[in-house]
Amino acid sequence: MNPHAEAPPDPRAAAAIRFFEQLSADDVQWMGRHYTEQAFFKDPFNEVRDLIGVQRIFAHMFEALDAPRFEVLDCLVQNQQCFLTWDFSFRLKGQTQQRHIHGSSHLRFAADGRIAYHRDYWDAAEEFYEKLPLLGSVLRLIKRRLKV
Repeated sequence: MNPHAEAPPDPRAAAAIRFFEQLSADDVQWMGRHYTEQAFFKDPFNEVRDLIGVQRIFAHMFEALDAPRFEVLDCLVQNQQCFLTWDFSFRLKGQTQQRHIHGSSHLRFAADGRIAYHRDYWDAAEEFYEKLPLLGSVLRLIKRRLKV
């Protein structure tokens, strides 16, 4: 977690932050320690409703990217709800350029403290598509035309 941010007093949130920030490809098989069997996960590219689906998404992340890493910047917890802001850094396979995505996650904890709901919010156009050579130039042009 961001060294300037206070560690969350909620043990569920602290465990989730540790898990995300230390996540490695080997940890995917143990995700049941952190996610319920019927966990819901959604991001701009995926939506699944079970632990196996969540594991597939994270396994694919490690297959498709080099050195993926989350840094949690902020954490808010209220009852069973948790909201994290984070920076995600990675390199596309075969490339040397470091890339970054800034986003947030809405988590809901089950009674046993594991994650039952995980929804990621980040701007796929700004953070990803606009940085691709051909598609990026088209999206930037559209964005300029729509700007007030």
